[in-house]
Amino acid sequence: MSEPSSAGLGRELISFRIGSQEFCVDIMSVREIRGWTPATALPQAPPFVRGVINLRGAVLPIVDLGARLGLGAAEPTARHVIIVAQVEKQIVGLLVDAVSDILTVSDDMIQPTPDVASEMVRNFVRGLLAIDGRMVSFISLDRVLPESDLEAAA
Repeated sequence: MSEPSSAGLGRELISFRIGSQEFCVDIMSVREIRGWTPATALPQAPPFVRGVINLRGAVLPIVDLGARLGLGAAEPTARHVIIVAQVEKQIVGLLVDAVSDILTVSDDMIQPTPDVASEMVRNFVRGLLAIDGRMVSFISLDRVLPESDLEAAA
């Protein structure tokens, strides 16, 4: 018997909310999900970088994903969560409102980003998913941090 092809199996995505919008990222890049912890601000950091937290002895930069995507900065409460994710060679924390679900999708369910979307949207959004009557934007994590920030933090 031959092994089933991975193309037919699809991929697992973790979905989360920022404001009233829903986004998702590949679950393979997610290391853990943890509650909000106040971050220590960094001088001269971009506006979307909240600061850093201590994650079991390692310094973890926290990116306000809403601010990074142009949706406005979050005012974190105890209900906010940090998605600890691998972006390129760096581990970063992504501040989001709440984690919603784990989605199993096939590649043919991912619709291309519309041409009318701004260049910034096309930079971050890999595609769109129509699931249960709602639209979920599939985020490309490797574009969340500019390359210069990744190199400086590495």
